[in-house]
Amino acid sequence: MNPRGNPHTLAQARRRDSLDKRQRVLTALAALEQQGERITFTAVARTANVSTWLTYTTGLREHIEAAQRRQRPTLRKPARAEGSTAALHTELELARQEIRTLRQDNERMRHAVQHQLGLQLDALSTEHLTDRVDELIRTNQQLQDQLQQATETNKALQTHVSTLEADLSAARTSLRRMIREENTHG
Repeated sequence: MNPRGNPHTLAQARRRDSLDKRQRVLTALAALEQQGERITFTAVARTANVSTWLTYTTGLREHIEAAQRRQRPTLRKPARAEGSTAALHTELELARQEIRTLRQDNERMRHAVQHQLGLQLDALSTEHLTDRVDELIRTNQQLQDQLQQATETNKALQTHVSTLEADLSAARTSLRRMIREENTHG
């Protein structure tokens, strides 16, 4: 008998762990939505006590995005302004599109890597499995660090977008005042 464990048993344990984490994400999402909390990928991950990258995976991301869409009607949308605000809207939409594209690319690469790793694990003998698992753990940590950095960059971009939206709102208010003053003096 192999003292390091049966690879089939290990795979089953990983699958059960994955299913448990996914269920925790869905439960956390429902709780946040029921409480009226702002739904973000990070908030869901924190509530479910899982990695943020898990919330972006296929099968979970769609649920979170749907919850975010359900929340949007409650948020006040500013009226559309003319001139330079159109450029800000264009930049905002381009940034959103780039984020969507990066997420899709990230998901495709993740699936390709998972598939490739699965093929490699199938080809390895059980003698080398422990060494390979250690190597994968290190690689996983590096990828998590990269994902954390990408998440922080994304958060900074979202903060920048919020700042731009606030500036746009202030510019609209100022423009309305100027128009009213012009109309009263004109």
